[in-house]
Amino acid sequence: MGSYIPATGEERSRMLAELGLQSADDLYAVVPEQVRVKELNLPDGLSEMEVRRKMTALADQNTRFSSVFRGAGAYRHYIPSIVKTVTSKEEFVTAYTPYQAEISQGVLQSIFEYQTQMCELTGMDVSNASVYDGAVAAAEAVFMCQERRRSGVVVCGTTDPQVLEVVQTYCESRSVPVTVAPVQDCATDPAALEAALTATTACVYVQSPNYYGVLEDVDAIVAAAHAKGARVIMGANPISLGLLKTPGEYGVDIAVGEGQPLGLPLSFGGPYLGYMTCRRELMRKLPGRIVGQTTDADGNRCFVLTLQAREQHIRREKASSNICSNEALCAMTASVYLAAMGPAGLRRAAENSAAHAHYLAAELAKIPGFGLRSTKPFFHEFLTDCPIDPEALCRALEPDGILAGLPVEGGILWCCTELNSREEIDTLVKRIREVCAQ
Repeated sequence: MGSYIPATGEERSRMLAELGLQSADDLYAVVPEQVRVKELNLPDGLSEMEVRRKMTALADQNTRFSSVFRGAGAYRHYIPSIVKTVTSKEEFVTAYTPYQAEISQGVLQSIFEYQTQMCELTGMDVSNASVYDGAVAAAEAVFMCQERRRSGVVVCGTTDPQVLEVVQTYCESRSVPVTVAPVQDCATDPAALEAALTATTACVYVQSPNYYGVLEDVDAIVAAAHAKGARVIMGANPISLGLLKTPGEYGVDIAVGEGQPLGLPLSFGGPYLGYMTCRRELMRKLPGRIVGQTTDADGNRCFVLTLQAREQHIRREKASSNICSNEALCAMTASVYLAAMGPAGLRRAAENSAAHAHYLAAELAKIPGFGLRSTKPFFHEFLTDCPIDPEALCRALEPDGILAGLPVEGGILWCCTELNSREEIDTLVKRIREVCAQ
């Protein structure tokens, strides 16, 4: 906390006296003299007005897009004003993460409410208090499934490449085998997936909607995995769950994902929110914290830290994870967003996102060379061909304040949310026609 609340000179003197030291330099006596930094080359301080002017000048160098048609794991949704109003209250914004959550009934209740909402959203039994981001959630879920007689994970090749990379990095650290199932028509090839499963495979990871926006045949994947005794982890965009079948309805064992769409701005890539929910029988393998509701000695409603299956609280060899904290403020943001939207509002956001994406797909398909790579159902993202260099097309649209889709595999991965109006879409299509005609 010293970085935020500096100690006074008197407090520092008392600390040194208690330690039997003469100066702060004595604290670093064990550090070799030749590697110590004597003075920091820092500029002189500035006034608040000067700092604001300098930071504004730096910010003005950023490119700000008025129309965004890119997703691929981070999404621009409308965030109701009430979300920021609530989460920016002084009692919720602290100088330090509430590491010891059990000391505060307020923090415990906010986590409990978040857990309840995530279970309702995913159709699962138990939720933890969150982890760092969606990719970490996926990797931690893989570790939850590893057993003495079962090891290894089959990951659908349609998984977000960044999520796959994190899973592979985690698994390499514990020598857990990773098999990537082949892709066919922007979706998982069911036959190839089944062939990749063995009698000792611990789990399968499937993302739906997948990286290409396509809705996977999760029912078939769950059936194939469970037939071999493997568990199923499903990564899902939480907004899509306002409209589509939930992981619980599919019968998966663990549901994970990136919670950023739930009221968190893009923010140059973070901080984001990894959600994790699971079936009751896996509760004790769920990393991080679980908060429960109970009553105190007077019969009043209260909240307690029910479970912490991490190495700081149980024997290290029994710990399923070394995750030691949670994204408390981000989780609260998601909770406030879900409360503000309600089931009807979340469904409407999902419906509008899907409707706008399907309208854009239909309009792009009218332009020669922009055929859809797959005819399978999709939510709010889809991959098209591109008759010219995708990077060149994206650059040509930037002066108009348009951030086009993401160049992927020689095509473009497009995305729409409820924020993309029909007028924006029509303008995008018109400019694409002009650029391609040049």
